[in-house]
Amino acid sequence: MLFRIFLNLHAFIYAHNMEEKVKQRIALGTFFFLSGLTFATWASRIPTLKTFFDLNEAELGTILLAMPISSLIGLPISGWLVSKFDSRKPMLVGFLLFNVTLIWIGFVQTTLGLIVAISFFSFFMRILNIAINTQSIIVQRNFEKRIVGSFHGLWSTGGLVGVAISTLMVKMNIGIGTHLMSVSIFTTVLIIIAYLYTIKNDKSSTGNKLIFGKPDPFIVYLGVIIFLAAICEGGMFDWSGVYFKEVINEPIFTYGYLSFMACMAFSRFFSDKLVQRIGMKKTYIFSSLVIILGILVAVLFPYFWSALLGFCFVGFGTAALFPMTFALAGTSNKYSPGMAISIISTYGILGMFIGPPLIGYLAHAFGLKNAFLIFVVVGLLIIPISQLFFRSQSKLMRE
Repeated sequence: MLFRIFLNLHAFIYAHNMEEKVKQRIALGTFFFLSGLTFATWASRIPTLKTFFDLNEAELGTILLAMPISSLIGLPISGWLVSKFDSRKPMLVGFLLFNVTLIWIGFVQTTLGLIVAISFFSFFMRILNIAINTQSIIVQRNFEKRIVGSFHGLWSTGGLVGVAISTLMVKMNIGIGTHLMSVSIFTTVLIIIAYLYTIKNDKSSTGNKLIFGKPDPFIVYLGVIIFLAAICEGGMFDWSGVYFKEVINEPIFTYGYLSFMACMAFSRFFSDKLVQRIGMKKTYIFSSLVIILGILVAVLFPYFWSALLGFCFVGFGTAALFPMTFALAGTSNKYSPGMAISIISTYGILGMFIGPPLIGYLAHAFGLKNAFLIFVVVGLLIIPISQLFFRSQSKLMRE
């Protein structure tokens, strides 16, 4: 079956009547989809690891700190790789090593081993993410309509499939090692095929060096937005399963994560159209309000269907934030797309650094349900920061 999928994907992309830019879009979309599937495979099994290692919320939060720390270490390396080579090369190597470490996580036996494994997992994920987002900006230039949101939609769809597979694995009582290794082998085969059709020679000749001095407001505002979005997304990735297991008391704990990912994936395919219709400025406000609504529903009504609906709203709200902000970063006059994305991703890593562990500590002190209210604060902050960004750009244009 795997060999047949391999051949079908190859034949589909290789179709003679397909434009080169369409082949490149499909190939990059495959990377986004499989990246989301792989990440969701790990994130949806966090409750399994929590139980296996007998961790409380604070201990789990501390262990999860390894991810943003190692990701932060990977940022300058990923930025250098994208500026030194074509983005496709870090994409492939990063994904292959990403998969190797996924298998490692599935078979680790000690807490120290888990910390080391997820550190490398996060490190290679950062290289992969910078590379695929850089290439998405280049692919976008070949199309008149906005398509960046659709790539992120494919990432979320992959995440949705990953959670669905994880849900099936949990129901069938399949071991985490077998589960993670199967996903790793499957995605490795497909990315090798997709790699053959990705854009070549996309290295930028300018804007590849970090410029120190007075902070660039363009980058700072976008970075803070990414920081806040990362707190929300990262917290939902790491804690939605735990919330359904310990607050909702649902044995199939992946339902909450599944709801969040499904609504995020669905709305990302329409986020480009939403932006075209109401503009980015209003989309940031709309997204923030939907996040706030979703969290309040899940916290004030901690029951299965209401929490499921609340997490769905959060998925709708967070969907457009990363695609919009990365697309704006690609328009920087100071940096190349790869360097701009790498810089604002630093803020995202700080959000990942602070968000999930903070929820763990707040949950340990006040309960997990109350800890989720931090997302309401995050949602409220996105509104003024995003509006300040557009106000600053309007002022520059007038000058």
